[in-house]
Amino acid sequence: MSDHSAVILLSCALVILTGVLIAVAAGCLARRDQASYPASITRAAAAFTGTLTLAGALVTAITNMAQR
Repeated sequence: MSDHSAVILLSCALVILTGVLIAVAAGCLARRDQASYPASITRAAAAFTGTLTLAGALVTAITNMAQR
């Protein structure tokens, strides 16, 4: 495995770990706000999806700027 592949894999793992941590925090905050379990899971899923979407958008923007 090359260094480039290792950096890409570690970056993906970091983004997924960050998304999971944000989802857990969003779910806990929703439960503390007296939300039901299905509502808190929905908020956690939305936070996870938003985190991955933001990371994808940042990678796309950085890639486009680096190619110019």
